[in-house]
Amino acid sequence: MRTTVGIIGAGPAGLLLARLLHNAGIDSVVLESRDRAYVEQRQRAGILEQGTVDVLREAGAAERMDREGIPHEGIELRFDKRRHRVDFPALTGGRSVMVYAQTEVCKDLIALQLAEGGPLLFEAEALAVEDAESEHPRIRYRHEGREDVLDCDYVVACDGFWGVGRKAVPADVSQVFERTYPFDWLGILADVAPSHDELVYARHDRGFALLSMRSPSVTRAYLQVPEGTDAADWSDEEIWDELDRRLETEDGWKLERGPITAKSVTPMRSYVHEPMRHGRLFLAGDAAHIVPPTGAKGLNLAVGDVVTFARALTHRQETGSTELLDAYSETCLRRVWQAERFSYAMTTMLHTAPDATPFDGRIQRALLDRITTSGAAETDLAEGYTGFPLD
Repeated sequence: MRTTVGIIGAGPAGLLLARLLHNAGIDSVVLESRDRAYVEQRQRAGILEQGTVDVLREAGAAERMDREGIPHEGIELRFDKRRHRVDFPALTGGRSVMVYAQTEVCKDLIALQLAEGGPLLFEAEALAVEDAESEHPRIRYRHEGREDVLDCDYVVACDGFWGVGRKAVPADVSQVFERTYPFDWLGILADVAPSHDELVYARHDRGFALLSMRSPSVTRAYLQVPEGTDAADWSDEEIWDELDRRLETEDGWKLERGPITAKSVTPMRSYVHEPMRHGRLFLAGDAAHIVPPTGAKGLNLAVGDVVTFARALTHRQETGSTELLDAYSETCLRRVWQAERFSYAMTTMLHTAPDATPFDGRIQRALLDRITTSGAAETDLAEGYTGFPLD
């Protein structure tokens, strides 16, 4: 089989790239190692930046998002039982975010791809990317019990941290920058209406807490827990009790409880691989970078990567110039490092490290005080949260 762009991975990045290329008249093939049901059910991000929302609308993939998604115009910060709302539109010239789960984004893009786009092969495991430095790279893959080859002009690896894409970049040209945080997140889904109409980020001496949502009837919440925690070690009652402690306010705000339907633990890490391009192989999303989820950047960074690639390849098709393709890694990394900075700042400001001293706690409070009393500091947070430009 032959195509212009071989895409490894049918997460939101790979699927959106296929859609953008289809709209530009460029053919592609998407290879996904899992089955369709798995892709449409795996729980991941739920916050879409303004730029991501705009791209989905421009791509013709936002009909259900606009109908069922929940626009959010701010977040609430809590510390020392105090509450402070950050008003995004007032600080960013009208920008906001949308609560719409990654699973739903994938469902929408899969339906469009199967109805209008090029081949999307589920249970097609990419085994290797070959000849990346040539003009015709290849993806060796296994599908329906036999090995095959997809010949391409370009390969875009949207196959996550453990995928084969990054492994095709030679070690002698790779640089890795990473930080592992000494705590995890215990996340839950609960069948209960959210206790607040916007996300709540709480700094507490016992650890961070986040109150979020998946829909008007489903609460999503997170607790900072020790590294290596097993979710099964926490009972439902213990989780709700700890959320109550960390989210407590002076004005008597109440946390609504309900049946917990899912528990999971997420390790916290920052990771960047440079470069994001080798020959005609392009890395996108978690294949190239990971951010701690505190800043809600993971999915949105992946969207930025594939938008950058689609624009660059369209420019190549229209003008013959490879200038934008040649600049892909540099262009993406500027945005990636700003997102890494923002996510690191949010994480270190709100979490309590196991070896934290009273001095560390005072610095965190001073940072939060600065945000709640300085328009400049508050604007910096709002601009970072709603998203850095895709240009």
